[in-house]
Amino acid sequence: MLDRQSVLPLYYQIQQFLLQQIHAGVFKPGQAILSEQEISAQMGVSRMTVRQALKSLCNQGVLYSQRGKGTFVSQTKMEKNFRNVLSFTEEMRDSGWRPSSRVLAFETVLVDVNVAEALKLKSRDKVISLRRLRLADGVPMAIECSRIPAQLCPDLVQTFDPVHSLYKTLEQRYQISIAFTEEVVEAALATPEESRLLQIAKHSPVFKFVRTSYLRDGKPVEYVNSTYRGDRYRIVNRLTAEPRKQR
Repeated sequence: MLDRQSVLPLYYQIQQFLLQQIHAGVFKPGQAILSEQEISAQMGVSRMTVRQALKSLCNQGVLYSQRGKGTFVSQTKMEKNFRNVLSFTEEMRDSGWRPSSRVLAFETVLVDVNVAEALKLKSRDKVISLRRLRLADGVPMAIECSRIPAQLCPDLVQTFDPVHSLYKTLEQRYQISIAFTEEVVEAALATPEESRLLQIAKHSPVFKFVRTSYLRDGKPVEYVNSTYRGDRYRIVNRLTAEPRKQR
């Protein structure tokens, strides 16, 4: 199975073998592959060599690992489309996934400098801060922190159940209907905390989003920092060319 005389490293040969198995449908999306120990015994190599092959496939987004559960074949990457203003709940349901959330923090706090500038608030103003781990079919997908001016929804902490859609609640209870957003995305490496929460390897690639949401009259009403798993998402922006003027 492995060519020990080849100039190709053993970990790379294992990686290519697993890729062939995945492409042939032996291991399907969402299915766990063999453990490090099983691959090591089957191929007669050290677990460190196997671990290197699996880590490489995880970095490529072909596999993903869940601490204490194993390594799985990745689903087709979800699309993050800049042209649609959708909540995480709406995005997941539109993709056929079951959304859920785990609250990391939900409180009223003094606004910090960056958020105050984005939301046009004063330094002593307060915001509702909601930080959640967002999951799809039980798999951690993103960490999201939303900040909303407290004056717009002063009782939100007492009345909102964070497992539900924030956007839907803002619209129905407070008549806050987001009309458009400005969003910036950057590629980065996961911090130790993000790696732990998202159940990904340390320093895995992630997408960092910063979004400001506005009402139709241009008033800013939400500032969001999000971290999305790079192995489960791809960024899509479909553009339409305007007709060129004839000369």
